[in-house]
Amino acid sequence: MVDATHISLQAGDRSYFSLLKKEIHQRLIKIGMDSARIAEVDIVAAEMTSNLFKYADGGEILFGVFSESGIPYVELICIDKGPGMKNPARMMQDGMSTGKTLGAGLGSIQRLSDTFDIYSIPEWGTILLSRIYVGKKPVVKKGMVIRPLVISKPGETVSGDGFSYRVTGKDFKLFLGDGLGHGPDANFAVNEAVKAFRVFPDPSPVETLRFMHTSIRKTRGLVANMTTYNSERGEWSSAGIGNIAAKWIGPVNSKNHMSYNGIVGHNIPTTMNDQIFSISDYNQLVLCSDGIKTRWETSKYPGILKHDPSILASAIYKDHARQTDDMSVVVIKIV
Repeated sequence: MVDATHISLQAGDRSYFSLLKKEIHQRLIKIGMDSARIAEVDIVAAEMTSNLFKYADGGEILFGVFSESGIPYVELICIDKGPGMKNPARMMQDGMSTGKTLGAGLGSIQRLSDTFDIYSIPEWGTILLSRIYVGKKPVVKKGMVIRPLVISKPGETVSGDGFSYRVTGKDFKLFLGDGLGHGPDANFAVNEAVKAFRVFPDPSPVETLRFMHTSIRKTRGLVANMTTYNSERGEWSSAGIGNIAAKWIGPVNSKNHMSYNGIVGHNIPTTMNDQIFSISDYNQLVLCSDGIKTRWETSKYPGILKHDPSILASAIYKDHARQTDDMSVVVIKIV
């Protein structure tokens, strides 16, 4: 089942901290993480909430469970609107603190994490990323890095947004859909679309959308972006219907992708074409559902493209999430 990739745990008030840590702990037990590793994740969560209490003005922890090369891992992303840091690398050193503490918190999180990253801007806030694997962390291979951030509308138990991808030979095929409205009916529409996406063999985004359109007529419908990357040709092809925003990012320029008007499952254009882009021009793609405001630019975040793609997804979410709908930011990067 396609659903939210992360749960949002509000941490703006100290009274929420014990419930937040208990929620994370129970989810770790469900995925079969051993007790020693669970204790380490508990420490990471405790240090994150401690930092939020000491320094931040409002905070949120996003928690998700994923798998890489068959090895499950958990991802914790701590987002705050605090004073930020001028030199995050210096603050990582044990004993460094802006408050009257031992200054070991960030260093502890880094040591206990298999993957750690931090991004901060003075007067803007800080994003902390921690990934912890159930087993040994897989060796990173060159290719495509996909970091999805899909969060349900506050108060909903399922997400009407859904992301999926599949690999067929040299083609990586990616889909982000937003079922009309939100809640179970929107989630059902997205899952029916993903069923069609997974069985259709043609790499063409337009042809995939046409097949999907006929497959989900009995649902409320959705808007969608379909993108294929061919690693042999070093070429993207993409097509979108409705208000899924797509932005191509390259070493020099960025470009907004224009979608066709319509609703998949109800009415789509009779004439559509795949848009083709070269990897030499654009090596990253960012997809956002309409739960994210569209007026964002990477130029607002100095140096962020050098960080883990989840940091960029979290920064966009932090500043542009509407909180009145399901929210999705997916960053795809060729490395």
